[in-house]
Amino acid sequence: MSGYLTNEDLANIDSKNKLFEHAKTHGIDTDKLQFELDYEQQLEALQVELIKLQRWVQLQQLRVVIIFEGRDAAGKGGTIKRFAEHLNPRSMRIVALPKPTDQEQGQWYFRRYIKQLPNVGEIVFFDRSWYNRAVVEPVMGFCTDDQYQQFMRQVSEFEHMLFEDGLLLIKLWFSIDKQEQSRRFQRRMKNPLKQWKLSPVDQKGQEYWHKYTYYKEHMFAQTHTSFSPWTIIKSNSKKLSSWRAYDMSFLSLSTKANQ
Repeated sequence: MSGYLTNEDLANIDSKNKLFEHAKTHGIDTDKLQFELDYEQQLEALQVELIKLQRWVQLQQLRVVIIFEGRDAAGKGGTIKRFAEHLNPRSMRIVALPKPTDQEQGQWYFRRYIKQLPNVGEIVFFDRSWYNRAVVEPVMGFCTDDQYQQFMRQVSEFEHMLFEDGLLLIKLWFSIDKQEQSRRFQRRMKNPLKQWKLSPVDQKGQEYWHKYTYYKEHMFAQTHTSFSPWTIIKSNSKKLSSWRAYDMSFLSLSTKANQ
């Protein structure tokens, strides 16, 4: 009852039935094993559909932006990785901008994001976006109240211009509860391969939980529009959230393309 399979065990497994027999012998949770197998199978099917979606975007000469927003450790980056893993990199980009430079801080706030918008036939995934100014920046004191208020006045007008110009914008918010965020922070601190993900800003996520909630709710109230709605993805389970994000993105794109 070791709780894991050795390389020798795996070498002798040539069927699903044998895998489950070995799992039971070694004290491995077979329900969890079945979930993992189902997930991998469905993930492959999802990625095939994403490739078809990308080809459709290319053939129709569309411009698509998918924004991934949410609290720290909500699973945004992992979902983007699963989305993009098998896509053609020549017509897809992932944008994760660092903090603005001194020069950028003196420019119109949206300028640095406008430069990253897609060309025809291209999908761009934003791992955080201009909505930094709606939640993270005011919570952490990275912008003034005047800058925040100006952003909130301008953002829906900005997105309406993108809509009128034919750009397809999908806005996803990944939602986790406070306990799950804490668990993920703890795992990151213990995992040397993921410690780089844990920044001082992330570590304030628990302390400022209610402040984040206030600005998040205000953002939804002000920026959930008919031409650019938000879709909330429940992401306490990272794997299930990937399926939900794909389903909602595909549905949103299909609806927008037929408007």
